[in-house]
Amino acid sequence: MRWRTTAAATLAVAVFLAVAALAFAFAQRQQLEASITEAAQQQATDIAAQVVQDGAGADLAAGAGDQSLVQIVDADGNVLAASPSVDGEPAVVDARPDPGSTSTIRSAALPIGEGEDFVVVALGVRGPDGPVVVLVAQSLELVGQSTAVVVTLLLIGYPVVLLGVALTSYWLAGRALAPVEAIRTRVATVQGTTELDARVPVPDGDDEISRLAVTMNAMLERLETGSDRQRRFVGDASHELRSPLATIRAAHEIAALHPETRDFTATSRDVLDELDRLDHLVADLLLLARVDEHGLRVRSVDVDVDDLVNQEAERLRKLGTVTVTVTAPPARIHGDPVQLARALRNLADNAARHAEGHVDLTLQIRGDNVEVVVEDDGPGIPEADRERVFERFVRLDESRTRASGGTGLGLAIAREISTAHDGNLNVEVGTLGARFVLVLPYQRNEREAADQ
Repeated sequence: MRWRTTAAATLAVAVFLAVAALAFAFAQRQQLEASITEAAQQQATDIAAQVVQDGAGADLAAGAGDQSLVQIVDADGNVLAASPSVDGEPAVVDARPDPGSTSTIRSAALPIGEGEDFVVVALGVRGPDGPVVVLVAQSLELVGQSTAVVVTLLLIGYPVVLLGVALTSYWLAGRALAPVEAIRTRVATVQGTTELDARVPVPDGDDEISRLAVTMNAMLERLETGSDRQRRFVGDASHELRSPLATIRAAHEIAALHPETRDFTATSRDVLDELDRLDHLVADLLLLARVDEHGLRVRSVDVDVDDLVNQEAERLRKLGTVTVTVTAPPARIHGDPVQLARALRNLADNAARHAEGHVDLTLQIRGDNVEVVVEDDGPGIPEADRERVFERFVRLDESRTRASGGTGLGLAIAREISTAHDGNLNVEVGTLGARFVLVLPYQRNEREAADQ
């Protein structure tokens, strides 16, 4: 990257300098030629003023030299007067402009200058003896010499400037990419999932590289959190699976060692209870694994939520462990009836496990949402733990034990189901104990909308 940046910057500067150098040399040459031409025109104007007064006898000594010449010719091309350098020579050009008109000619065929380019200004003027033409020629040798000097300097300075640009670009690219290299080096030291607590250095400022470092740190933090959660999940799942298996093994070992003291009916019942618990745990684990990999897929059919609430209330009453009150006006939504029933059962079972003796189920329609409130009269949930209870395998106190039948997965599954239905599940401050509020989107039918 550093070399590519340096090469690109040097190439861009090389092209720019080449174009600029050519344009400068051309503009400088044009400017010099324009200046010499203007000087020749001014000289021709001055001599024409003398011709108007003195005729062909005007003083042409000022035009003497190897770099300039002056001639005065008549309409027939006869030289009436000339500067000393071209005395006796014919007219240098054939231009014969009318009086008051000017012609500018470029020629290399002058009798002086050894083949050098000259600019010749022909100015028509009416003298005392009739119309004549004043010819003034100025050498362009200075233009060529100046251009050659400029080109030489450019040719010498061009590679020097490019070398300076290349070295500067390489150094600046290195400085600019140093934080990126530091980030790469730090990330390269992260080995597997054992060093996810590492963080990359964040350079000063608020540029793209600093934002990249912040993003990388956020990604590492997410990976660390996910890795920690995965390790805890595996550890907790292993423990949960080991517990019923150990109970089943212990029951059979005791029955095998002391068959005369065991009640095989009670042992079978205990084993079946543990198998049921194991079956539920495996089903929950499989569901959460599918959620983590593909998300929870739900059907979308008409669901009478009030029927589901009433069914859960009736199921809790049959258990006989708590009293149940229910308020459930008719409410129909689109969703998956199996998954919604599972979420309500998890909430109802959680409330029944921690209630002192009463559970309240309430269904209400609030605007565009249906709210199902499950509230118990138990000890409640501290404010600091109201979000943590939805994590997997979380139990807040000694009352939430494995012996009570919970695995710590029911609330996590209920929240996943609510999220899959574009709703949410939260814990609110209750009047009795824990108050769970399940919010689901409610779609009114045409008759309900007309009644509003």
